[in-house]
Order: sequence, then C-alpha cells, then structure tokens
Amino acid sequence: MKKVVPEDQFSATDKKITSFQQAYGTVFFFEDQQKVTSLEEQFPHYKENFSIWAHQENGMAQLILWSALETEGYGASLQHYTELIEAPVKDYWQIPEAWKLVAQMPFGTPTEKPSEKSFLPIKDRVKLYK
Repeated sequence: MKKVVPEDQFSATDKKITSFQQAYGTVFFFEDQQKVTSLEEQFPHYKENFSIWAHQENGMAQLILWSALETEGYGASLQHYTELIEAPVKDYWQIPEAWKLVAQMPFGTPTEKPSEKSFLPIKDRVKLYK
C-alpha cells in the first residue's frame, strides 16, 4: 500500500491493514473468467450479461457468507484491494490465472461496532408499481 498511498495519509491505511492480522482468517472471492467467456461463446445472445451476472452471483455469495458469520457472532469486513494484492495472492495459493480476484473478507471477533451510515430514504431508492 505504500506504493499507492501518500506518506502523510499512510498511518490510517497501516492501522486498517494491521487490524486484518488480528482476523481468524480471510476469504478471497474470485470469478473464473474462462467460465464467463465460455458462457458468452455458448450463448452469444446473452453475451453482454454474463460478466454482470457473475459479479452479481459473487455479491450474493459475499452477502450470504457475511450474514452466516454474523449469525455465528463473528465480525467481517469487505475489502477491495484486489489489483494491489491479486498477483501475490494467486502466487501464494496457486490460484489459476483465469480467476479474477473480486474481494477479500477478513473475519474474526468484532473489535468495534460498525459506524453509522446514512442512506437515502427507501422511497427514493426503491420504486414499487402496481
């Protein structure tokens, strides 16, 4: 991270990354790009959708796993340092080259409560039609 974060801002980044070392483990989420390409070739009419669907599927897996960890009393966070860590992660765990790293989820004992987040009112985010 020192290669991409300015030195005067690095202490916050270092604190965050160091906190991941306290995790019980981490889950890496990948998409098999060969599979996506294969489906695009098999079903050319839907070609533009397979990358989108793969990403949606990955997001659902992330949500399911995060919810399961939360149910068991663990804490988790979702990280997207993908381009910065993909090569060493693939090398260390011998991950196929065609797999694209999408996200990382460190998990363990919660160390603090999540900060409050504000959202647009539901009526401005969801439209219902009869």
